[in-house]
Amino acid sequence: MITHLFATMHEKLDDLMERCPDGVLTDEDQAQLATLMTLSDQVMDHWVQFEEKLSLFRQGMEGEPAEQEEAEELTTGFDEGQSWLSRGQGYFKLFMFRQAADALERAVGSMPECNLSRMFLAMTYMHLQQWLEAQRLFQMVVALTDHPKWKALSFNALGCIQAVRLNLDEAEAYFMRAHQADPTFSDPLNNLNSCRKRAGHLSLYFGSGELSCL
Repeated sequence: MITHLFATMHEKLDDLMERCPDGVLTDEDQAQLATLMTLSDQVMDHWVQFEEKLSLFRQGMEGEPAEQEEAEELTTGFDEGQSWLSRGQGYFKLFMFRQAADALERAVGSMPECNLSRMFLAMTYMHLQQWLEAQRLFQMVVALTDHPKWKALSFNALGCIQAVRLNLDEAEAYFMRAHQADPTFSDPLNNLNSCRKRAGHLSLYFGSGELSCL
């Protein structure tokens, strides 16, 4: 059912893009675009609500009664931030990076101690080619977390930023640190090999897929 819905939405949007490459829309086209935007917003809202409910249920399954009460108190304080994080993750997975950045900036503002929201925002900045902002956030994650996977993702992204700037020696050093932090994460070695070839075009893997699985 969901697959059919999105297939239809893609079909309608593709048709609009093909017929109106210059962005000039008739009244009928504008109405159709408005309908698609409304559907997209509705899907996102329902997805966010479901993710929040699922997250609370899983927390309840994993904790003892006393722990559940504490978790509920903490959740009450961070409801807004978690909502923005869920929304931002949804936009990120749909490759809607500008919308993701808006939501994730709000999540980081509401939950400054949450490294997961910081990492998603940093990776979003990577896709928007806002390298300085991404670098600052990934450096914060490296300094604040002991989680091997998160360190590896951050070091790998920092290596990609240096590679984009053609600082290949610094990039290789970051990729090595990423591999050492989590040897099961394959992107750093792929990036390292690309840098060592010193080819004109670098094939870089930011680690977005790995982050989306967290």
